[in-house]
Amino acid sequence: MQADRKQVGESFAEWLRSFTGAPLILGHFDADGLSAVAILKRTLSEADVRLTGKGENPWDPAMRAELAERAPAGIIATDLGVREGDIVPGTPTVLIDHHVPTGRPGEAVVISGNGCVPEPTSALLAYWCARAIGRSDELLWLAAVGLIGDMADEAGFPELAEAQKRYGKTALRNAVSLVNAPRRTASADATPALNLLLKCRSPKELLSGQHPETAQLIAAKEEVKAEMEVARRVAPKVRGEVALIPLASPCQIHPLIAQQWRSRLKDKVVIAANRDYRPGWVHFAARTAAGHDLIDFFAERRPEGAGSEYGSGHRQASGGALRVPEWNRFVAELGFPEEQIA
Repeated sequence: MQADRKQVGESFAEWLRSFTGAPLILGHFDADGLSAVAILKRTLSEADVRLTGKGENPWDPAMRAELAERAPAGIIATDLGVREGDIVPGTPTVLIDHHVPTGRPGEAVVISGNGCVPEPTSALLAYWCARAIGRSDELLWLAAVGLIGDMADEAGFPELAEAQKRYGKTALRNAVSLVNAPRRTASADATPALNLLLKCRSPKELLSGQHPETAQLIAAKEEVKAEMEVARRVAPKVRGEVALIPLASPCQIHPLIAQQWRSRLKDKVVIAANRDYRPGWVHFAARTAAGHDLIDFFAERRPEGAGSEYGSGHRQASGGALRVPEWNRFVAELGFPEEQIA
């Protein structure tokens, strides 16, 4: 099934007509999510923006309470998944996403690229939404940043081909690398990256250094690079079909480590687990080159007490987070009892 650009745009335009007032845009803090937020904010200038931080998602009780108190006229959640239940009951909500759904999101309108071939990322879906309500091609490079950031650059989307022709492949890739850096730092503050995406007219402007945020992104990249040098020296533990890589870093390096080992352990489910990313939790990223369906893999091994943070994402790129007691049950059942946390 191919994505229908016209239907995506019409669904979004119809949703906007269903209420009056300024919506709140919620978004993930990676390159795809940030680009989607930037496209939507530059299209709906009156909208407020709230980026998620470490371990946050809008279905968590704490964030739901925060959003209910803010009482926005509507909610646009992008690149944050499709999960069970309304975010804020009674508030018009649209979810712009491409991950595997893990529940029915109440009354929300869902604009999803999941299951489409090729699969549009959240930023590309947001771009189609923006085009439907009159925005010009000035936002095209942002859609390209999202596509490259989520490794959809070989999917054959004409929007990416046009953006590469107009702005250059190297500039777009370098922009993605910088934009992705701050969310991997210990603070996980992606605000400087979003500010650049909101103010710049091209990836070359983002990279030029004329805006102070570029230096902040370069510093963030160096912070993550130093943590990666340590993590690369950690040897995986292999039991059966699973390779576990135990990490201890305040930075979000576990997805990068899992991706690096994926190509070296091609017949395994590679899980990089980080016990120091957030106090009281273990965050983990899983990758596989063996054809495993990781959504099913985690669903079959779901420990009692796991929340909505567990086992979301894509079929070959999943992960999540567990509180320490749930992690201890999970990792012991997985065959690594020595990785339990006292």
